[in-house]
Amino acid sequence: MQSVDDLLRTNLEAFGERDAEKRRAAISKIWEPDGVFLDPEGLHIGTEAIDDAIEHLLLKFPDFIFSELGAPDSHNGIGRLAWGFGPAGKKPAVTGLDVIVSKGGKIEALYTFLDPLRNEETDAEPEAG
Repeated sequence: MQSVDDLLRTNLEAFGERDAEKRRAAISKIWEPDGVFLDPEGLHIGTEAIDDAIEHLLLKFPDFIFSELGAPDSHNGIGRLAWGFGPAGKKPAVTGLDVIVSKGGKIEALYTFLDPLRNEETDAEPEAG
């Protein structure tokens, strides 16, 4: 049985897996068959719908990868993991937080929160004048 920390990490890897066969195999190992994934795009129920959501995301951003932005934090079957998504070797274009609820060593539900996008021009430090 996988720990919640392992589920969080393995799930992030699955979300970044571009080989559909490998991704589906990873999803089937860590997700309950009727698992629920909820993100700003909507509600995805079941491993096939979850895989479809991942496929759509990866096709939309072909050069982006996921990265952990800190260690997983978990207790009592629930955990969270901050992540980044963007071009390899660059600052993530998007950051967010995954919160999972697990049952029997598998993911029962995943709630994904996206951080507000930063406007580099307005968030930049003022120039010395």
